[in-house]
Amino acid sequence: MKITGLFASSQHEFLEVFNRQLGFSSPKLFSRRITASEAIVSRIGVSGELIGHEGSVNTIEFNYCGDVLVSGSDDRQVMLWNVTTKSLLLSYASGHVDRIFQARIMPFTDDSSIVTSAADGQVRLGKVTGNGRVETKLLGEHDGRVHKLAVEPGSSHIFYSCGEDGLVQHFDLRTNSPTKLFYCSSFTGTNYQYSSSNNLRLNSIIIDPRNANYFSIGGSDEYARLYDNRIVHQGPASGNAGRPVNTFCPKHLIKTHDTHVTGMSYSNTSELLVSYSSDLISLFQKDMGLGPYPVALSKDHLDSLEEPQTYSGHRNSLTLKGVSFFGPNSEYVMSGSDCGHIFIWSKKDGRFVHVMEGDRRIVSQVEPHPNIPVLASSGLEKSIKLWAPVL
Repeated sequence: MKITGLFASSQHEFLEVFNRQLGFSSPKLFSRRITASEAIVSRIGVSGELIGHEGSVNTIEFNYCGDVLVSGSDDRQVMLWNVTTKSLLLSYASGHVDRIFQARIMPFTDDSSIVTSAADGQVRLGKVTGNGRVETKLLGEHDGRVHKLAVEPGSSHIFYSCGEDGLVQHFDLRTNSPTKLFYCSSFTGTNYQYSSSNNLRLNSIIIDPRNANYFSIGGSDEYARLYDNRIVHQGPASGNAGRPVNTFCPKHLIKTHDTHVTGMSYSNTSELLVSYSSDLISLFQKDMGLGPYPVALSKDHLDSLEEPQTYSGHRNSLTLKGVSFFGPNSEYVMSGSDCGHIFIWSKKDGRFVHVMEGDRRIVSQVEPHPNIPVLASSGLEKSIKLWAPVL
């Protein structure tokens, strides 16, 4: 008899515990296997609530160790939270004059350097001093809202920004000013040609965790674009600065112009996860790329394209929904929804594993803890929820 569903997962969990008790698996291996179990994921429930902001919470992020959570809000405050005690560690005025969209703790800075971006077009740094005070300064600006920042993995000083002006900028905290890399424009004609009148509004930027030379951006059209920063750093004189090395899009959306990218994420094996407004979430393998100029592909080529794995059931039309992987080996995909729920799917086959009521209103951000089966969520409400297995 074939064992399926939760019973099969529970049996697997029991065997893992049995093997650990007998010494057949190491503590590290046991931890990774047990936290990937569907029986554990399906028991995730609310474990705490962080209350302090006076507006919608647009950004949440765990630090590298997972013991501190940073949040930013419409109230323009940045807050640092102790994840274990669920208490507020620090709150400071960011210096932004409009709502905060992104806050990131720079790695290996003892949580003392926080970079932020906002609807005012500014990118700012908050520096926590020895006496607990925070000094803020302007690092750079965009001509429009700045939704996302991407920190180079393992770097305490390098990150990127993307804005609704279509500009991608490179920041190094050891220097005095950012580097404007390129403006991203839509695909027109038969060859890639930059036109300022066709700038995309960029919503998302992420860096490949396995190779920091590559980053992807997404915005107001249907394509996720992959770039090589060794090429874009050559500057406009090279003629290739704004040209992607690859693009990704589900076959049914190519050349439709009726959707846009709201969020993206990389798995631990560099799979690219893309969430689309009013459409599905799609998972792309490296070999599913359309090349640097997808609109020039022939019909025969388009017909031969492999379809990505997709994830459905959520609603994504009212805000810019993020999307994330979950599990020690990115075994799951998760997203918030306009209906106020949090959805967790099996990455492999798109099955629902768990659906949770996150808020009475929209859940926009769901972020995984870096080491254990814990996650955080936020949205239009003023609080942040922490989630963990409830046994």
